[in-house]
Amino acid sequence: MVPRELYRLLQCPTCGSRNLYVTSAGVHCVACATSYPLRDGYIDLMPRGTDFDYVSKYVTEEANMAEELDYRDLAPPLLAAGVRQRVLRRLLRLRASDIALDNGCGNGRFGVWNADAVALMVGSDPATLYADEAKIRITLTQADSRRLPFADNSFDKALSVDVLEHFPLDVIDAYLSETARVLRPGGRFAAFSNTKELSRLQPLINLSRRLGQWFVQRGVYDFEREARRKSDHVKALRTYDDVEAALERAGMRVVRVRFWNTVFTSFVEHVLMKLGESLLAARRGTGGAHPAPEPEQVSAGTQREIVARQRIRGRLNRRSPVYWALQALTLLMELDVVVWGRLRTGPYFVLAEKVR
Repeated sequence: MVPRELYRLLQCPTCGSRNLYVTSAGVHCVACATSYPLRDGYIDLMPRGTDFDYVSKYVTEEANMAEELDYRDLAPPLLAAGVRQRVLRRLLRLRASDIALDNGCGNGRFGVWNADAVALMVGSDPATLYADEAKIRITLTQADSRRLPFADNSFDKALSVDVLEHFPLDVIDAYLSETARVLRPGGRFAAFSNTKELSRLQPLINLSRRLGQWFVQRGVYDFEREARRKSDHVKALRTYDDVEAALERAGMRVVRVRFWNTVFTSFVEHVLMKLGESLLAARRGTGGAHPAPEPEQVSAGTQREIVARQRIRGRLNRRSPVYWALQALTLLMELDVVVWGRLRTGPYFVLAEKVR
């Protein structure tokens, strides 16, 4: 979905000009004669003639990632994604008049989950692995976060979920500086990411991980898909102090931070959900809107997890006991933020404000 409201926010990502005109085919820059075409549900606003040193694997391996991510269908915000959604929404305090940016939106799920709370939700990502619902519900732009195609002071709010841990430090600085540039003065930015810090509760967290590994060794399930998803994590911001320093360099100040000490979460993710996925994957039929990849396209562990998640999605309505069971687990996982949110650890939620 590309509404007319988007066009007044744009600037050319190649030359920075705002001298643009719109046709049925896309957006065209008068200054540098670059054309940005409309695609299937999004607009291609990648800068032309620019070679970046760092390119995400989600871009370089987009076809392979498409097979593994099961990205086209959206579930309700539950479990770990539900915790992220609930905490970030409380931090941002979205308003009906807000113009909001999900910078590095992935398949667009967080944009979709928050679209009802704002006047305009824009999702931006260089990879085009967008969910079908995201193409309908929010405004999608294929764009590079180091050169966003938006004018200065365009957005009231911005969010970033599971993005910063993927980048080297120079890319983080460019990402945050561009995010700050497109925020209005006083605009707020909420992010969830990870550093390398360990919690003082780590011994408790590790109990669940060791139990999970016990099941892995016996072939009950594996963590292949999770390992693949995290394989390019850099965590250049090694500590939370590094996070604050990076935000300050970008012209933002921290308003609030909450840490996610994953005591309950680790048990849910490493034991309960993996056991449930193993049981579901053993049954016939997927129940998903899109078929799971063929076994030869992905690993057995990834295939099993995708099949299980498609079957769960088929039962996620408010009349289903499965939905309410997962909602209860989501609240249990959120207790890790509520109870131990002041205790420093790697996963963090931060709210920052643009100061200049």
